[in-house]
Amino acid sequence: MKRVFCFMSLLIFLVSFGWAQTSRVFDNLSVTSKILKSERKYALYLPPGYETSQRSYPVLYLLHGAGDDQTGWVQFGEVQRIADKAIEEGTATAMIIVMPDAKTGQMGYFNNIDGKWNYEDFFFQEFLPTIEKTYRIKAEKRYRAVAGLSMGGGGSFMYALHHPELFSSACPLSAYIGPLNMEEAKTRIKKSNPEITDETKIKAYYDKHNALELVNTMADDQKKAVRWYIDCGDDDFLYEGNSLIHIAMRKKDILHEFRTRDGGHSWTYWRDALPTVLGFVSETFHQK
Repeated sequence: MKRVFCFMSLLIFLVSFGWAQTSRVFDNLSVTSKILKSERKYALYLPPGYETSQRSYPVLYLLHGAGDDQTGWVQFGEVQRIADKAIEEGTATAMIIVMPDAKTGQMGYFNNIDGKWNYEDFFFQEFLPTIEKTYRIKAEKRYRAVAGLSMGGGGSFMYALHHPELFSSACPLSAYIGPLNMEEAKTRIKKSNPEITDETKIKAYYDKHNALELVNTMADDQKKAVRWYIDCGDDDFLYEGNSLIHIAMRKKDILHEFRTRDGGHSWTYWRDALPTVLGFVSETFHQK
């Protein structure tokens, strides 16, 4: 009888320990935003061991593309399976992955030109501080990274270019970098905000939200502020913009990795890219 009791106790311990060592994903969490006057959803990946440890973890903000929401990387990107495998195999360090929703209400990661929907202000003034107080996150530049696909790739560019003091690495995938010239910017803005006719205001907005412009005007002392990994398929309709960013960075001597692989604008491509992204940001998280 004693042996049976010991066996059952051991079994319960092993089952409990095994559960505690598994990762967890939540895809319907939310924060209250005064800036956006709404509840903002997000998804969250907690690495194996988070529930039982007392340690703090580095964080990756992983941004979805147009047409998706905070569940995109969970449902289609298979972030839990891919992150678990990378951590288990030692190609990535254990990290918290945060996936905010940029779809509800209006679409996009930036402040609107009309000032009525200021998502970027929400992200940096409300969302990021709330997340990093709620979970055991190492709230330092070195342990913070941003990545994303398509529209989220554009968000990755903008957030790291606007706030190089906050992110140690950035990984835009198949990124929409913004209008490639002022004429295209005028057309887009006038279509979405016909009441905006001041070309000085349009140019100022373009200059602040165009990755090429921000790269070309980057100060010399910022060239090594962020580690860059840029990836875009050779059949992707956004290939031109990503190639232009690569060329501009080379001309400016901005250190970066640029990858072109076989593929288009698809989840198949982004799932294949994610393990490399996790490994790349982990290199920054680690002590050299």
